[in-house]
Amino acid sequence: MDKLIGLLHEGGYSCVVSKGGECRTFTKPGIMDLYELIENDPEFLHGASVADKVVGKAAATLMIRGGVARMYADVISEPAIALLRNSTVESGFGQSVPFIENRDKSGICPLENACMHTGSLEELFILIKGFVSKICHR
Repeated sequence: MDKLIGLLHEGGYSCVVSKGGECRTFTKPGIMDLYELIENDPEFLHGASVADKVVGKAAATLMIRGGVARMYADVISEPAIALLRNSTVESGFGQSVPFIENRDKSGICPLENACMHTGSLEELFILIKGFVSKICHR
């Protein structure tokens, strides 16, 4: 995991995913890279190790749904920790926060807020899918 975390920081990536000797780096904001992996290459996520800059409840949902084996986040929200605690994903983090902030740091991230009071992974994924659909059709 240390190698992935080092790559995350040295390369300035938002997310690094490794499985079976293959390592992929990502730079899209928010959950987009994880979401696209779930939709387009779910097998790569299954059993993978992930290092991410920021993990909120939505990103944690995608990692659980994708079957990620291990994850590390520089910053993770308390709702994400609670969700991961009830999963098979081995997790570690640098700093925990009550919630993920929006991009301009003026309040809670809209997706974190939408996911806040939902516990079912299926319901969370439906919320995430709707959120991504709105972003992509602006």
